[in-house]
Amino acid sequence: MDLGTRIFRSLLLSLAGNKLAEKLAAKYGLKRGAQRFIAGRTLDEALARVRELNAQGIGVTLDHLGEGIRLTAEAAVYRDEYIRLVESIRGTNIQATVSLKPTQMGLKLDPENCYANIRDIVAAARSCSNFVTLDMEDTACTAATIGLVRRLRADGLSNVGTVIQAYLYRSEEDVERLTREGVTLRLVKGAYKEPRTLAYPRLTDVDANFLRLIKLRLDSGVYTAIATHDERIIDWTKRYADDCGITVDRFEFQMLYGIRSQSQKQLADEGYTVRCYVPYGRMWYPYFVRRLAERPANVMFIVKNRNRR
Repeated sequence: MDLGTRIFRSLLLSLAGNKLAEKLAAKYGLKRGAQRFIAGRTLDEALARVRELNAQGIGVTLDHLGEGIRLTAEAAVYRDEYIRLVESIRGTNIQATVSLKPTQMGLKLDPENCYANIRDIVAAARSCSNFVTLDMEDTACTAATIGLVRRLRADGLSNVGTVIQAYLYRSEEDVERLTREGVTLRLVKGAYKEPRTLAYPRLTDVDANFLRLIKLRLDSGVYTAIATHDERIIDWTKRYADDCGITVDRFEFQMLYGIRSQSQKQLADEGYTVRCYVPYGRMWYPYFVRRLAERPANVMFIVKNRNRR
């Protein structure tokens, strides 16, 4: 990653948590560009997109967008929406799990209340034979998020996993521990702005660590989601699994809604399990900006989209 790209990415990530930028984006219609990456504002709109993906042989994990809430009452609203979500999945017979962010449930406001909210969702998901992934946020939340998963599992709720970000120095140790405990994981490169003291600054080092983590998980036999759009990572994973006799029911590929849709379909046609991360809701802005930061070419898509109007 060259210097200009790093600066551009850093600027975008800084905007992800900027409330003024969020208001300006909503006011001046940037939201229209986000439609490529957001499945809709309502649950019904999102479910319609899920049915389309399922028809192509692609599974889904649904994310009702929202993070960094300011009031515990907001967390209760999100909790109830997620319970409604898992019940809707069962009622409509679609193929989907759910993903949520701990800060959306009040992690930074009241950790105990956050745990209670997430426990209610995971328990509801278990009653619906569903699975919940706790998304990983910035490093201020890493240890707490892993702690939530371990506590839920200790309380008998095993239908929960989390995400490990390959750009963090600590991730290999986290993966080794969670693998020993049999925790289902989603492995990603990482999409938050972190200091060099905590995260690999060079993309080549991130990629190398990502491959180490994938190998560790595939060798373990514990179910793993490999979430990437990087063709080199995908091809390496396919070759490694084939060479080692690791069957396709031990892992899956995950990609984001609106990105490399044809590749998702192709992998599914090849017999791999593919799951598309489908976000929906009104709180789209932070998620949207991180997608732009991950791949600067997405910015050009937005510019072209606006110019056509």
